Amino acid sequence: MTNDRLYESKNDAQNNFIKNKDFIQVVTFKLHTEEYAIEITKVKEIIWFKGVTRIPQVPDFIEGIINLRGNIIPVIDLRKRFNLSKAERNDQTRIMITRMEAKIIGLIVDSVSEVMKISKSQIQEPPETIASLAGEYLLGIGKVKDRMITLLDIEKILSASEKDVIRLDKNKIEQIETKNEGE
Repeated sequence: MTNDRLYESKNDAQNNFIKNKDFIQVVTFKLHTEEYAIEITKVKEIIWFKGVTRIPQVPDFIEGIINLRGNIIPVIDLRKRFNLSKAERNDQTRIMITRMEAKIIGLIVDSVSEVMKISKSQIQEPPETIASLAGEYLLGIGKVKDRMITLLDIEKILSASEKDVIRLDKNKIEQIETKNEGE
């Protein structure tokens, strides 16, 4: 499949990611030994991991919430979301504050590598078997020198029902914060 056809076969969100550009600019990060990337325009900031406030009755991969300068932000552990083995958090662990649709979401990653440009010619469609298993969130594979970087569509990492879970209402957040202040 040619690169042009690759871009024609993707949905609109994916087309916006790479169509009509000679390159894309991404933030690369690691989970376990693999390297992933998301478009830089989706990353608001990167912060040190300092812990999160757990929330009851949410899926396991939703680690909890953080208070970032007065804003309550849900945080997802990407290792858990992608069913990767658990790892101890260390001084390289980061939370990438990202834009997912109209929401701000934190993503826990093992480390953030770099900001880089990837040429269209370096991006290939993933093999069909992997693409069908990974779902719609897999945009392609960037082959940069001796590295293979999995390009993710941040908008598709969660299903619609999972997105509903992280839309916390203010009453529930206030109850959690009040409970934590009393401890």
